[in-house]
Amino acid sequence: MNTSLRRTLTTLATAATTAAMIAAGAAAASAHVTVDPDDTGANGYSHLTFNMPNESATAKTNKLEVKLPTDTPFTSVSAKQIDGWTAQVITSDLPKPVTVGGSTVTKAPTSVVWTANDAAHEIGQNQYQTFSISVGRLPAAGTKVVLPAAQTYTDGTVVNWNETAQEGQPEPKHPAPSFTTTAADDATATPSSSATPVAQQAANSATPASQTSDATGAWGIALGALGAVLGAAALAVALIGRRKASTR
Repeated sequence: MNTSLRRTLTTLATAATTAAMIAAGAAAASAHVTVDPDDTGANGYSHLTFNMPNESATAKTNKLEVKLPTDTPFTSVSAKQIDGWTAQVITSDLPKPVTVGGSTVTKAPTSVVWTANDAAHEIGQNQYQTFSISVGRLPAAGTKVVLPAAQTYTDGTVVNWNETAQEGQPEPKHPAPSFTTTAADDATATPSSSATPVAQQAANSATPASQTSDATGAWGIALGALGAVLGAAALAVALIGRRKASTR
């Protein structure tokens, strides 16, 4: 093997290794309970979707509890029912009265709990589930809404996603799902037409628990890049082979 070919293959091998490392890092970073709001406009309503992967190699996930803010409470909360899971919106007294929209609020929804009805609907290895709620109204622009979550496994383990990152510090091991509100979209914002009253908590809509985890998506992207690198290596070898053949 000549020096030029050796250098080319070494460079491509290094790139392939880097791509694999990026894939591993992306997978680890995405393996958290996270929240994805469809709207962050202040004084409006939003659907919050929580993504929960199973991180245990020996147990399944059978419960998720999300704590709602009490200093800037939501006065409207509706849970989207998932096939095989029971959703419950819990309303309780606030630590202290809060003024919301000019009115004094002493009670508000403080948590939402989803529990698997049976083993067939628990979240197994390499699986994840999404859980959604409709909330409002969102607090003033620039408010960081922190939604601590507790993930329960069938072996009794409870993982609390409740840590908040300090400015200038790396992300903690168990970060709490959160988002920051932005400027109001519309001063006359109203609840989404698809929201279900809290008392009913309903609208049946199944989300398969057997979907691939978010981490798998990160692997797919990185492995696609790895395939491109290896394809380039094959092309380089072919071109060098042709040049050697043409000089004979």
